[in-house]
Amino acid sequence: MRTALTSFIILSILLSPTITLAKEDPVVEVVEATSRAIVNIRTEEWAKKAGDTHKADFLRRFLSGEETEESEALENIGSGVVLDPRGIIVTNEHLVAKAVTIKVKFTNRQEYDAYVLATDPELDIALLRVNDMAADFPYLKIKDKRPIRVGEKAIVIGNPYGLSSSVTTGVISALGRNLKISNKIYANLIQTDAAINPGSSGGALLAGDGTLLGIVTAIYEEGKGIGFAIPIDDVTSMLSEFLESGSKRPILGAFIDKRKDERGFYVHVTKTIQGSPAERYGIRVGDRIVEMNKKRIREGMKVTTIFRSGRSGGLDEFRIVRNGEVFTVSVNVKDVEEYVPSPVDELLLGLRISDLSGYAKLKYKLREKNGVVVSKVLRGGIGERYGLRSGDVILKINNADVADKERFQSLMVEGLRRNYILYQVKRGDNVFFLPVKLDALL
Repeated sequence: MRTALTSFIILSILLSPTITLAKEDPVVEVVEATSRAIVNIRTEEWAKKAGDTHKADFLRRFLSGEETEESEALENIGSGVVLDPRGIIVTNEHLVAKAVTIKVKFTNRQEYDAYVLATDPELDIALLRVNDMAADFPYLKIKDKRPIRVGEKAIVIGNPYGLSSSVTTGVISALGRNLKISNKIYANLIQTDAAINPGSSGGALLAGDGTLLGIVTAIYEEGKGIGFAIPIDDVTSMLSEFLESGSKRPILGAFIDKRKDERGFYVHVTKTIQGSPAERYGIRVGDRIVEMNKKRIREGMKVTTIFRSGRSGGLDEFRIVRNGEVFTVSVNVKDVEEYVPSPVDELLLGLRISDLSGYAKLKYKLREKNGVVVSKVLRGGIGERYGLRSGDVILKINNADVADKERFQSLMVEGLRRNYILYQVKRGDNVFFLPVKLDALL
């Protein structure tokens, strides 16, 4: 009897469906280990409504605080990756370029104000810092450099359409992609087929082992299932540049853009700063720089990177084409590193700035104790383009108080080195923020 029962039990086990415990998916482990460091970023910017072609009139009305049908607040959403427990976040430059407010929300639903530490429009990278300096934030530690292989697992974590901590998977499809999307040239991108949607920009591209490979940057609208990310190596070089003590970005003094003609790519000089190394060494508006530090300008090259590298004998060398003639301009590196544009207000902005004292204070009937006042707006300058007026008081630059004209100068130079300038302006009883977007400065 017992033997028959035992045989029946054994036979039942052999014939029954196999039951096994599912192994934990590596993707699940990666997401659980990293998602708390991926944040939702919400920015607000002021813009004119479609159909309003009178920019100067729009700016005049908006900055004066008048209620107009033309002005509206636009909200943008995106993602960011926390790379430092002090609340240092990397995201896309295009997300914060015109932002007047930046809000960062973590997965625990805690939301903080943030400000821009630095931007690099050429890389489409921005570094933010959360205002709460005391908090110890979850962050992703950048691992030692390792080769990225086409075909390896790719995991994207971001906030598409504002849906926080959304995860998609795929593979690394290609490396070193150079392309143009929405009139912006991107270089050396990682391509993936992991789904990337609006709002994912600034999110994390991770490997199957959790290594941070890149920062999501672009969607290729002409092809479904194709997305791109900035390699993390480009991010770390910028991170070290702005977080290491004593580091500062050199200023040659030339405003540039990258162009292409039948002979290839080149850097076009659009403006030079009076008294800058660029002007003193003979670089002129309209010059075509075809080679920098013995490296020819190519599609995938980042101009600011090659400018700061490959120097020989303490010189920056520029191969220039002007009126069909080709020649080399050699600039002493020390002159570039020591150069500080001054006065910034007139040279770059087309403004005249005065301290809040004496005649200026009486003339504009000002009661503020801190800040500087715009005493003159020069025709055709950046100040006029952005709608600043005589009598405007600039209270802050990039979240720092402006005590006087000397402080205005130093904060502006710091802003130039960081590629980011945000004014807090008081006009009458109205206080508003004004992001000032300069052209690419070499």
